[in-house]
Parts: sequence; C-alpha cells; structure tokens
Amino acid sequence: MLNKKYGFGKFSFTALKVLIVAFWVLFFAAFGINLANKKFFYPLIYKTEIFAAADNYGLEPEIIFGFAKTESGFRADAVSEKGAVGIMQITPSTAKYIAEKTGTYYYDLFDAETNINFGAYYIEYLFERFYSIKEVAAAYNAGEGTVRNWLKNREYSRDGITLYRIPFAETEKYVDKICKAINKYRKLYGKLLDKRDFFE
Repeated sequence: MLNKKYGFGKFSFTALKVLIVAFWVLFFAAFGINLANKKFFYPLIYKTEIFAAADNYGLEPEIIFGFAKTESGFRADAVSEKGAVGIMQITPSTAKYIAEKTGTYYYDLFDAETNINFGAYYIEYLFERFYSIKEVAAAYNAGEGTVRNWLKNREYSRDGITLYRIPFAETEKYVDKICKAINKYRKLYGKLLDKRDFFE
C-alpha cells in the first residue's frame, strides 16, 4: 500500500532510472560538445613546427601556441598594418636582428617553420630579459625598450621588475589575450603537450 500511496511502484522506479540515465547522457554530451568547441577555438595547428621550436628554445609549447593563436590565428599569410608578417607576426627589423643572431642568411617570413622559429627565438630572448610572461608579452607587442621604460616608472612598476600597470590600452588587452590563450592551452591539453607521440 505504501508504494501505491506515494507513487513508488515499479513503474515509477523505472521511470526514475530512465530520467537519471538521460540526465547523465545529456550532461556528458554537453560537456563533450563544450570541450570540442574549446579545442576548435584553440587548435594545435603547426604542432610539428611548434614542438620543434619549443624544444629548440626551451619553451613550453603552450606559450608558442598562445602567441600564434593571438597574433595571427595561425595564418602563415597574415600581414599587419605595421608590416608584421606570418604566424608569429614578425616585423622585418626584428627578423633581420634574429637572422643575424642565428646566422640565417636567407629566410622567408611566410614560411611557417621559419616564422615560428623566429618567434620562438624572440620569446626566449625576451624571457632572458624580463621577469614573467606578462612583461614578455608586453615587450613582444610594444617593444623591449618601451617596457624597460615602464619598469623604471614607479607609476607602472613598484619594484622595477614587474609591471603592475600597462599604460597602453592596446598592449594591456594584448597581454590579457596572450595569458588567456596560454592558460586555455594548458587547461585543454595539459601534460599531453609534453607527449609528442600522442599527436603524431
């Protein structure tokens, strides 16, 4: 009688089980779609070239992926209004400097491997001179000299090492995008980025 009175009969339990199963199916389906969408927006394009550059310059691959995603959306043919070229948006003057330092006598900035290598070299170069990814990204965008001047200004840096404020709105937004992209790659792919064979 208790089952009938409160509606806990065999049919109700079966329906409840179906609802629970349906809920979890929909939950995991939605989670999977959401993850797939995130990986669609944060893809591993040019992974062979990026993994090689990361190993060559001692960088975490997600850093290079983050810059490539933010700078050009992985477009090898991208050219900015300021003349920056390729996936990592290397300016001709920066490319010339990197070529001289690396002993590269001929290079094509539209070539994906070359462009990624130049970008990775420059990121590593900036890491040797600045404290964190925030300052590195700011220097990549606004220039090394500009960031050094900001660090000397107590209005922007209290310790001369860390930027607490970025006076250029464009650079501030750029740094936020770089940090977000790097964190997304870490969150989506994690330690898999260290396992090259997984992506081959």
